[in-house]
Amino acid sequence: MTRIVVVRHGHVAGIDPARFRGRADLPLTELGREQARATAASIHARWQPALVYTSPLQRCVLTGQMIADACGVGRRSSSEFLDLDYGSWQGRACEEVRRSSPREYARWLDAPALQRFPSGESLPMLAARIAEGLRTLLDAHAADTVVIVGHDSGNRVLLLQALGLPLSAYWHIAQEPCGLSELVIERDSMRVQRLNETAHLAGILDEAVTGP
Repeated sequence: MTRIVVVRHGHVAGIDPARFRGRADLPLTELGREQARATAASIHARWQPALVYTSPLQRCVLTGQMIADACGVGRRSSSEFLDLDYGSWQGRACEEVRRSSPREYARWLDAPALQRFPSGESLPMLAARIAEGLRTLLDAHAADTVVIVGHDSGNRVLLLQALGLPLSAYWHIAQEPCGLSELVIERDSMRVQRLNETAHLAGILDEAVTGP
């Protein structure tokens, strides 16, 4: 049996008001660092991971390193867990894209599996990449608990795969900054035991405080 604790990175600029962040290598804000520290303590108290996997982007690396340090284990970056490539939409405010490309933006909201971002990826492309990362992880950790620190889009897709749901259900799953989900994978089954749990963040201010 493999147990996977799935974590979204801590808060970064561009979550509210929303921007297409994607591959932009954004640092954690001070709020994000507080969330990451609380998440590291919560994981240390509940699980004994063998390794922490992260996206190579610094918001995931720092969140994951705090978890690895708290648990006394190593951390490994994996490009399979990179954020969705939004192409030419990256860095742009969602409201700006809605005004300039109304049909494409509406498709992203109404039929996300059918939208490929200009010069970027589609959800099916992301799903194939996430599945390859998951396959590699399972081959290496047949009887371990591991942590994946990823992004909103990638985590949603991973959880949809675990739940046996189509990519059209993308918007039906929420992933809050430093939200925790838990998967248990056995030979013939994959089940979700926690989904976007945030109780460990109680007491942390909700305001976005921009970091260095």
